[in-house]
Amino acid sequence: MTIRVASFGRLSLAAMLATSVAVFAGSLHGQSTAWPTKPVRVVVPHAPGGGTDLLARLIAERLAIATGGTFVVENRPGAGINIGTDFVAKQPADGHTILVTTNTHAMNVAFYNKLPFDPIKDFDGVSLIATSPLLMAVNAEFPAKTVAEFITLARTKPGALAYGSTGIGTPQHLAPAMLESAAGITMIHVPYKGAGPVANALLGNEVATAIGAVNGLLPHVRSGKLRALGVADSKRSSLMPDVPTIAEGLSLPGYSVQLWYGVLVPAGTPRAIVDRLNTEINGIVRDPHLQKDRLAPLGLEGVGTTPDQLMDVIKAEVPKYVKAARAANIQPE
Repeated sequence: MTIRVASFGRLSLAAMLATSVAVFAGSLHGQSTAWPTKPVRVVVPHAPGGGTDLLARLIAERLAIATGGTFVVENRPGAGINIGTDFVAKQPADGHTILVTTNTHAMNVAFYNKLPFDPIKDFDGVSLIATSPLLMAVNAEFPAKTVAEFITLARTKPGALAYGSTGIGTPQHLAPAMLESAAGITMIHVPYKGAGPVANALLGNEVATAIGAVNGLLPHVRSGKLRALGVADSKRSSLMPDVPTIAEGLSLPGYSVQLWYGVLVPAGTPRAIVDRLNTEINGIVRDPHLQKDRLAPLGLEGVGTTPDQLMDVIKAEVPKYVKAARAANIQPE
């Protein structure tokens, strides 16, 4: 049994994960249909290096052990996750292609006039696997030390400061766009193909700021190379209790954007396979040892829901983000 990793973006992996584990194949909880019967693609619609990529690799590794199958992690970034997502939507609904994604899946309706897939009708939920606060950060050499100071500086230089995101339509795009609208500032949006490139852009002073996942920025904050200004969530993060929320720093009650991660499969995937995936994946993300040793240090909190609960979240968030994008004067492409 083998876990392999493939990358289809312009960025290559810094390292290739290749793990072989010999185990007996598990049964499908009493179902007569064997699964998996061939390698399972675990598609990540982001570049390597971010929280989605990390979770996909953890899940692939554990699923391989639990099922005796082969799970291949494929990074297919681009077009605000649409390339990888569209690929999964068009695969056979046989349980051999799964998508590990974020709430960008629900946001993209607000950013694109026409998607090549329907984010609700073309997918079945498996589980909402984790959440993570978003952190506003700047290079340690940047003059602003608080959100308020950053806003003051941005107002003196309208359209001069840039912010990086993991792509059009992502939470990392919407969060600063909402901040622009709320604070009355204008910045330049520079989209990248993943959390790793965004962090590198901040480190290299290519952009002034980014509101990104804690797991991608926190290590650089701890090293002193980046400065944390505020958390985009409605409450402070336990990882950085001294860092105020953005709403606190600007007196903007109600400003909140949180990042969640979920697993989806093509619509029509047999329920027995969806339920097996749900059981195994929820066991993984709820594992207290994994939570303590692998997730918490990166600002990730394992969740684990029913398939229907994930789809309910997506159905509720699509209109919510359409409304927020319109309020921020974001025009769909």
